[in-house]
Amino acid sequence: MAKVKTGLSKKLLTRVLSVYFILTLIVTVGQILTEYLNAKNHIQSELQTLKNTFSVSLTRAIWELNNPQAVSIAEGLMELPIIEGVQIRDENGVYIADKGRTSDQPPDVITAGIMRDHEGGTFGYSFPLIFEFSGRTSRVGDVTLYSSAGIIFGRIEVGVFFLIGNAIIKTAFLVFLFLNAFRQMLTDPLEELTQQISEFDVDRPESSKLHLHIDDDNELKLLQVSYNELIDDLIDYKQKLRSAKNELTEANRKLDDQNILLEQEVAKKTASLSKIMLDLEQQKDELIVNQRELRQENENRQYIEDELRKRNRELAESMETVKLAKDQLVESERMASLGGLVAGIAHDVNTPLGVGVTAASFLQERIKTLQTAYDDKTLTGKTMSSFLSEAQQTTNLLLGNLNRASELISSFKQVAVDQTSEAERDVDLKLYIQEVIQSLAPSFKKTEHKIEVDCPDDLVVKIAPGAIAQIFTNMIMNSLIHGFDDKKNGLINIKITQQDDDVVIKYCDDGKGLTEENLERHFDAFFTTKRGKGGSGLGTHIMYNLVTQALNGKISASSQLGHGLHYHIQFPIHH
Repeated sequence: MAKVKTGLSKKLLTRVLSVYFILTLIVTVGQILTEYLNAKNHIQSELQTLKNTFSVSLTRAIWELNNPQAVSIAEGLMELPIIEGVQIRDENGVYIADKGRTSDQPPDVITAGIMRDHEGGTFGYSFPLIFEFSGRTSRVGDVTLYSSAGIIFGRIEVGVFFLIGNAIIKTAFLVFLFLNAFRQMLTDPLEELTQQISEFDVDRPESSKLHLHIDDDNELKLLQVSYNELIDDLIDYKQKLRSAKNELTEANRKLDDQNILLEQEVAKKTASLSKIMLDLEQQKDELIVNQRELRQENENRQYIEDELRKRNRELAESMETVKLAKDQLVESERMASLGGLVAGIAHDVNTPLGVGVTAASFLQERIKTLQTAYDDKTLTGKTMSSFLSEAQQTTNLLLGNLNRASELISSFKQVAVDQTSEAERDVDLKLYIQEVIQSLAPSFKKTEHKIEVDCPDDLVVKIAPGAIAQIFTNMIMNSLIHGFDDKKNGLINIKITQQDDDVVIKYCDDGKGLTEENLERHFDAFFTTKRGKGGSGLGTHIMYNLVTQALNGKISASSQLGHGLHYHIQFPIHH
């Protein structure tokens, strides 16, 4: 496992100590500044105190014009430790004495004591010299005493060294405490955590759980618990993935078997229908021959009567056969519709199943890659994080497509069972029509046609749902095959309302419509405009029988060439 250049604990310790060093530096500088200001205030107070000591003698010397004495007093002041310079001026501002470090004074008259800061780190206290004589006061000059920052630092030197030494000792002690605490509470547990995570075994995740020697209930303890829970989830996920793969394989096998059975059933029905049609043609030819023989044998009345009774019986049997053939043709039409539905659903189910198989194969390949990295001792936290992220995305994709396939199969199962069942039950009309439309979605997938449904949400009827499914299937497929055969973006509008105790369905499309002649024969059996192109002519006839017989309702159609086809269906809610 790769070594980190700078550990997390070292970074955290560096930041904490940096903040502490900065705070300590700020506090120490503040204390030194405070000591400096206090010492400066004391020196300024001492300068003000010196005024009371020599101002009387200096004032008299200047009043008596004894400048040598004034200079002598200035030299005596220079001997004081706190004095860096002395300036003495007469009442006209002329300098009598200018000793030491001084600065030029402004020409303003000094009438009261004032403290000023000057360049070069010096500061001075200026005050006037007032001489009293016979109750009268007279200003004879002024004096400025200078001191400097060097004198202040000389006084606080010991205190500054004490503050700096105290800060260094406290900082060193705190660094020792921090180093020890970080090593025990963060560095050692993190190294142990890193070591155990680097020993992760993909084949045996249950043996890769973390076992840290942590007594406190802290974030590292919580990380250990969360990591162990993640290992448990990974174990469960592997089991579920294995189970899902087995279920998917079994579902594919059952779907293949069902497709084979349906194809065989459709083939049987088609062969039976062809045989029945041949028998009908043969019986028709025999009936014509019999009629001719009846005309030729009119000489013998008794013979004709006997022959007529015989032929009548044969005709009755033929009509029964025709009726049976018609019923078989209707059943064949239903099975053919169901076969087309199966083919479309099978194609749509194969798409999400194919995506699911691809996702499972990708996940298997990523697991092999992770195993190879682990065997080569090149497995890193980044590789593991990438694997977990890709595994999560792959499982989401797998589950989403499996759910999509499940919904398609469930919708197909409901519609297919209803089309072959005559049992009545309560049906939410809006939801059921949407299921029928969803089962027909494969037929519209490669087109731009749209279906709009306007139906109340709480409209529930008790009927055989297979009748509704067959009616709407035939109407929609007729629009697709006949109405939209030369149209790219057709529109079907279905509006369902309740009038008293009846349900009213208005179905409209904007296809090419029907001529008046074809509209009159629209519900006749075996009538189709697609003769020879796969049309049987039974779709609308089945619709008519289902509405009038199964639903006890009525149906009518209206159309104009080029303006689409319209159906109006009405049947009672309570059958």
